[in-house]
Amino acid sequence: MKTAPAPTAPAAHLERVEQLQARIRGMQATRLDSRAVPTHPALASVLPGGALREGAVVRVEGSASLLMAALAGPSQSGRWVAVAGFPEFGVEAAARFGIDLERLVLVPHPGRQWLSVAAALADVIPVVAVRPAGALAPAEAARFAARLRQRGTLLLVDGPWPGSDARLGLERSDWTGLERGHGHLVEREVVVRVTGRGEVGRGSLRRLRLPARDAQVAVADAVASTGADATGIVHRPDFTARAS
Repeated sequence: MKTAPAPTAPAAHLERVEQLQARIRGMQATRLDSRAVPTHPALASVLPGGALREGAVVRVEGSASLLMAALAGPSQSGRWVAVAGFPEFGVEAAARFGIDLERLVLVPHPGRQWLSVAAALADVIPVVAVRPAGALAPAEAARFAARLRQRGTLLLVDGPWPGSDARLGLERSDWTGLERGHGHLVEREVVVRVTGRGEVGRGSLRRLRLPARDAQVAVADAVASTGADATGIVHRPDFTARAS
């Protein structure tokens, strides 16, 4: 009696990936059949259509707090999120922003294999944040983008990425709380600029508290000196970046 041959190494690897995909899909709290990704209300107020999108590449540069705010909405909705290449990423701070640590995958040091790591994560995790450890050729970026669209994965990137769909960055950052040289920093008010393709290309600015006094992120109230209207949207795009 002949026995079936043992699966080859590639076949076994594929089987494990499929099992992980099925497990994560089974643990999802919400269906991933919508192009819109649940987005924190403060960030939704500045994004075209009010949401991040599945299959998109969004550059979130220069601010760990802004990245955590971008991850918080999907995480609170029940989606898994992964973070690769951010050794300074703090789980306590992430929890304060509302990221569910039970659905968080961390790869602090992917090294030179960062692109392969990001690709493997994108195959099974619906929201992936990565900090590139090297330059990416446009052809590689295009292939990766096609893979993201096929999987419906949102990629958040801290660094250059050819052909990205949008960019979130800080135009201004001001801390409050210190008085006469003493005290504690209480909250930070920032101006976030969004640029990108199509309607996003014109760019928009919004004032946020990041973090606010309760360690969350919120839309800042209008203040006359900032050039913002009652909605908190900034109309004077002449800020210079001072901190992240």
